[in-house]
Amino acid sequence: MNYQEGRVSDVQIAYIGGGSRGWAWTFMTDLALEPSMSGTIRLYDIDEEAAKANEVIGNRVSAREEAVGKWEYKTCGTMKEALEGADFIVISILPGTFDEMDVDVHMPERLGIWQSVGDTAGPGGIMRALRTIPMFVTIAEAVKEYAPKAWVINYTNPMTLCVKTLYKVFPEIKAFGCCHEVFGTQKVLKGILEETYGLTGVERQDIHVNVLGINHFTWFDYASYKGIDLFPVYRDYIDKHFEEGYDEPDKNWANASFACSHRVKFDLFRRYGLIAAAGDRHLAEFMPGNEYLNDPETVTGWKFGLTTVDWRKQDLQNRLAKSHKLLAGEEEVDLKPTGEEGIQLIKALCGLTRMVSNVNIPNTNQQITNLPADAVVETNAVFERDAIRPLIAGSLPEDVKKLIMPHVEIHEDTLEAALTCDKELVVKAFMKDPNVVGKKCSEADVRSLVEDMIQGTMKYLPEGWK
Repeated sequence: MNYQEGRVSDVQIAYIGGGSRGWAWTFMTDLALEPSMSGTIRLYDIDEEAAKANEVIGNRVSAREEAVGKWEYKTCGTMKEALEGADFIVISILPGTFDEMDVDVHMPERLGIWQSVGDTAGPGGIMRALRTIPMFVTIAEAVKEYAPKAWVINYTNPMTLCVKTLYKVFPEIKAFGCCHEVFGTQKVLKGILEETYGLTGVERQDIHVNVLGINHFTWFDYASYKGIDLFPVYRDYIDKHFEEGYDEPDKNWANASFACSHRVKFDLFRRYGLIAAAGDRHLAEFMPGNEYLNDPETVTGWKFGLTTVDWRKQDLQNRLAKSHKLLAGEEEVDLKPTGEEGIQLIKALCGLTRMVSNVNIPNTNQQITNLPADAVVETNAVFERDAIRPLIAGSLPEDVKKLIMPHVEIHEDTLEAALTCDKELVVKAFMKDPNVVGKKCSEADVRSLVEDMIQGTMKYLPEGWK
């Protein structure tokens, strides 16, 4: 990297999963809108043709007059070529296909186990992790060999286990996970604040919060805006609007798969006194399966959606069609701020600014004082030149800790199961999962489900499983 006053050039970013039809365009947009950085994006993907398509699309974006950040996109044929000399490594991959995800999400329904996302918690999250962890072992080994001093930014789910794997394989790695779920809850607080006080133009970043928990099961025990304690504001709003929930003004929930009126958040606040800081679809999966996900009718009553894999498959077809249009020059990437912070974090790590954001890293500094040091947790951290300094979030209330600890233990079992190809540890993880426990499934039924789900994802599992 080359530094000049107020800007940095020749930044080398390796993008693993660079053939993405979706998030890659978000990444391109934010890079194009940031004037203080420029450099090269090295696109690596097992689908090299998809990476080559994004090379054309990215260079076309960078050539536009309104693109103030100038980047050269180039496809790399090997991970070594992508990583050597990289300053930053971004990981955004789909482990397997949506056919495997169909097994993750829908096969457990035969036991009455419903999942609203299926990529983080529950049987779906565990099975997805079995596919993902070996991939991240390979990535961590490559980082250790080719770019040990690079910053590694993960966007892939299951976030916690992806980050945990990177540190297991290469303890000195400089890796962290980014997730925008916290931003969504800040926006809910912003909307409630504006409605309550008749304010306009409140910035999401000015809603100051203390973040503590694990990815997709995060909580705020502090929320403030310019001297206003937002907890009483939130409590009063819930008392008045619990039944209908909160509908975000800038969201279109016409697609029932992503519906969310934040009623699960509201209920968790009434029960535990903290603000649950993820989307209802994720939060519900961490709770016992006889509560918010008891059956589709219960889900409808809580006003959130079950994201079906059929919908994801159709959405992929739509994105493939968009990719063809972008590649042909029939459509352009919309250059508007995306609300993501990844590029701003890279900017801070380059030393051009300093900022606080939520981050997923090991609890080594006891950011959450009453969770294990080897758990991967989500808290705030300060980002500055070549450093991430996690902030001490404090302790979780005991009743909230009791909700989180089964998942911390499941992460340990799942990681070990993936590394050793141990089916018994998968069964053990399933039997601990609150979604399974809440349905009072017998061990025999769980064993049968585990066996069938492993067979359904076998194509993407190591030889040891066969």
